Amino acid sequence: MTKLFACRCEQIAAIVRKDFIVGLRRKASFAAMMMFALTAVASLSLSTGGAPIDPKILAAILWVVIFFAASAGISSTFDDEAQAGTLPTLKLYADAQAILFGKMFGVFASLTALTIFIVPIFLVLFDVAVEGGLLLSTTILLGVIGLSAAGTLTAALTTSATVKGGLFPILLFPVTLPIFLPAIKLTEFAFTGAASDSSLLVVMILFDAILVTATSILYDYL
Repeated sequence: MTKLFACRCEQIAAIVRKDFIVGLRRKASFAAMMMFALTAVASLSLSTGGAPIDPKILAAILWVVIFFAASAGISSTFDDEAQAGTLPTLKLYADAQAILFGKMFGVFASLTALTIFIVPIFLVLFDVAVEGGLLLSTTILLGVIGLSAAGTLTAALTTSATVKGGLFPILLFPVTLPIFLPAIKLTEFAFTGAASDSSLLVVMILFDAILVTATSILYDYL
């Protein structure tokens, strides 16, 4: 059992390393996420003309930007293997769970970098004063975990789709909606400093666990 776990960890690390090296060479997916997020935030900020915006609307805007920026990048998670015809070879090298979690960790790293890049820009351009920094960081972390799990499975489902650009966010949105609803509310609390409802964090944690478990089970049948 220990040897199997160690072997799977080695396979996951190898897949993450491979995707990281390929990502450094191409940079297309990561650049697409960053440019979409930056353009969306800048355009929305300019359109408001500096007028005050309700914190609830600001929280919703932030998560909408994160969702669509993530969709622009993680939809191509399996594209390199699919286009090169190496996905069957990868499945021979590593078992399905190692491939899944290797890809998921790579997506999580990309989305973490995205949020680190865009959240400070969002706060500056919209002149948002964060009253609960720890709450905001925790909420974003939990949101990114759920989005990574759902996004990896959706990317696997749409690998061979001819209209992936439109299909991917349509499939991803209903799956991640139970995460975004409490995330928007918690983000609003972080912006205003109001007393937060801890049950919303529990909901996000539970749904993250459900998503990761369901993704792990379903991927074996793809």
